[in-house]
Amino acid sequence: MTDTVPAVRFGADGLVPAVVQDALDGRVLMLAWMDTAALDATIRTGEVHFHSRSRGTLWRKGETSGNVLRLVSIDADCDADALLVTAEPAGPTCHRGTRSCFDAEGEAAAAERQGFAWLETLWSTIAERAANRPAGSYTASLLDAGVDATARKVAEEAIEVVLAAKDDAAAHVAGAVRAPSAAALDEELADLLFHALVLVAERGHEPRAVIDVLRERHRAR
Repeated sequence: MTDTVPAVRFGADGLVPAVVQDALDGRVLMLAWMDTAALDATIRTGEVHFHSRSRGTLWRKGETSGNVLRLVSIDADCDADALLVTAEPAGPTCHRGTRSCFDAEGEAAAAERQGFAWLETLWSTIAERAANRPAGSYTASLLDAGVDATARKVAEEAIEVVLAAKDDAAAHVAGAVRAPSAAALDEELADLLFHALVLVAERGHEPRAVIDVLRERHRAR
């Protein structure tokens, strides 16, 4: 969570617009207003506060519903007269019960979103490790070992994914509780995805090239 108050140019009414974005996938959740008290309370508590223009008071989002917004970061735009608040919502943000105030389709469709935007954060970390090679970093040590070591890890994790998938399938056929096997498969898939991205970095490539290939194949289908 950020602990820095950005420089802000408040309007003549003492307010600045604040756009709230879901830290998981970048979805815009709501637009509200902040004054200095709301901004300070947001930074101090880690929960997003606003100024209620209708009541003229400080307002902690979720203070009645429990659907708070947990602050991840807050930034001012180029003119310092608007704020972008990145947060983790603890439930529906809109008073209508939808995830976003901009959702027309409601929670059912919103729940289908998978959170791929967070992979940008993971890639940023991997790219930073590739550039700076900090001591003690597993990612940096793998990159230092070169393509053979990195590619070997991808191959090892791919095999682990196959084995975990077969275990999960066996549990399904047997009618057993699948939570442990499903969790193990998720872990192995996460390892495979991570090491594949490290291999991209080791080769000096960028994930956008891979996304471009997927996009072109999608168009072809």
